[in-house]
Amino acid sequence: MQDSANSLFSFTEDDVVIEQKERLYDGFFNINKVTFKHKLFAGGWSGSVERELFERGDAVVVLPYDVERDQIVLLEQIRIGCIANSQQPWMLELVGGMIEPGEEVEAVAHRETEEESGLSLKNLTPMVNYLSSAGGTSERIFTYVGQVDASKAGHICGLDYEDEDIKVHVVSREQALHYMNTGQIENAATIISLQWLELNLAKIREAWL
Repeated sequence: MQDSANSLFSFTEDDVVIEQKERLYDGFFNINKVTFKHKLFAGGWSGSVERELFERGDAVVVLPYDVERDQIVLLEQIRIGCIANSQQPWMLELVGGMIEPGEEVEAVAHRETEEESGLSLKNLTPMVNYLSSAGGTSERIFTYVGQVDASKAGHICGLDYEDEDIKVHVVSREQALHYMNTGQIENAATIISLQWLELNLAKIREAWL
C-alpha cells in the first residue's frame, strides 16, 4: 500500500492480480471476461471477481470553436444508443472518431474535423481525457477545443463507406449552452467539453485572439 500522503489512492496496479482473460466476442468491438483479485481496504485480498469488459479502443472528441464569432459547431446524426434509450433517435454532439493503432491523437482530431464538419483547425488545445464508463469499458476519451472559421462549415458531411450522415449546425456559444442546460444535448463528451470551455473561456480567448 502506498503512503496516503504521497498519493490520492490507497493502492496501485501492483495490488491487482489478473487471473484469467477470456475473449467472449470478437468483432468490430471486443468483449472479454476478466477474472481478477485485489487488495481490500480493510486488509487482505478479495476472492476472484469476474467482470465483462467492453473494449472499443480510445477516441478523440473536438469542440470546434470560432473564437472571433463566438460560435460552436455541433453535429446531428443518428445513434443506435438513442434509438434504444432516448426520445429522439438523432443526437447533437461534437466531432469525434476512434484512434486507430499507430495513429497520433492530434492527427485524428484534424482528420475527423475535416471529414465530419468540412473545417480545418487553426489551433488545437487539449481539454481533459477521461474513462467513458470504467465499470464496463476500457475506452478513454481525449477531448480538445479547436479553433475554426465557422463560416466555412459544411452542410451535410460524413463518409459514405462508414455510413455517416451528418448535418452540421453552427450556433452561438450561448445557444449551445442552452441546448445543454435544457437536456437537448445528451452526449457526455459534448457536455463535458462545453463546461470546460466555459471555465476556461478567458484563457482560450487570450491565446487565440
